[in-house]
Amino acid sequence: MKPGLTPAELRSLPVTIDLVTAGRAFGIGRTKAYQLARTGTFPCRVLQVGRNYRVSTADLQTALGLHPKAPASGDQCMTAGQPPSNEKEG
Repeated sequence: MKPGLTPAELRSLPVTIDLVTAGRAFGIGRTKAYQLARTGTFPCRVLQVGRNYRVSTADLQTALGLHPKAPASGDQCMTAGQPPSNEKEG
């Protein structure tokens, strides 16, 4: 098994990660991670996408007691095609 992830590595992860990487963050091996995911007892929420398992990095960081990185001011998502509330339509 590969060593766990450092806080800096955890903060640099993409939005979602594979189950094995999430398991590494908890110090859990591949086999145990898949067993926990199948039984619904993995330490954080696991998404099943087809035959693959994905873990939200924000959920992982929260479960580990780290605060997920807030989006930069220019990284706001648009909702239903609407501009962010701080922008004026013209």
